[in-house]
Amino acid sequence: MSETIKTRVFLVEDYDLLRDGLRIALERDGSFDIIGEASDGLTAVHKIESTLPDVVIMDIGLPQMDGISVTRELKKRCPDVKVIMLTSHDNDREIFGAFAAGAAGYCLKDVAAKKLSLAIKSVAGGAVWIDPQIAGTVLNCLATRGQEQSSATTAPEGEKLDLSPRETEVLRLLTEGLGNKEIADRLVISVSTVRTHVDHILEKLSVSGRTQAAVKALRLRLI
Repeated sequence: MSETIKTRVFLVEDYDLLRDGLRIALERDGSFDIIGEASDGLTAVHKIESTLPDVVIMDIGLPQMDGISVTRELKKRCPDVKVIMLTSHDNDREIFGAFAAGAAGYCLKDVAAKKLSLAIKSVAGGAVWIDPQIAGTVLNCLATRGQEQSSATTAPEGEKLDLSPRETEVLRLLTEGLGNKEIADRLVISVSTVRTHVDHILEKLSVSGRTQAAVKALRLRLI
């Protein structure tokens, strides 16, 4: 019997006790392989670039280089690496800053171990994860920003928003946090077809990742 492939995780946290606790909890789960750790932003960038984990658990308040800046740099150097922000901050500036930088998930530090495990697995599978405790904040901020636009249904000039009915369906499911396999099962289409639709969606929305597509779709009320 072949050995189950574990999700390769890298921990970035400057508080040693919390970092040790995260490692112990994730190793106890049995689904993860902790391949590296860092306690500051600059070290994190270099180590992650050399180890290429599947998922990075990233604190925002890091010395030398904050977590949002680290995430932005990582997405340039190794775009396939997924980042989950794990922080005590729940203000909208840092939430949207994290997603704008390319994070695929945002969890508060009091998240239960099982929830964090689920978040890592979801993000590793291509989904977007938002801590349920801040989901309301995110949606309220998006609604407010949408109302402030001169026309909530009119896209900024130059954007290509001519989504097909099928692309709209895929975008809606993507925004719900489903991965490619789950979307394929829901719509009874192949995973490769889902990937093609996602590529077209990203191009038409002028964004570089699924997270940005989900946030933009909600902001522009495309779904």
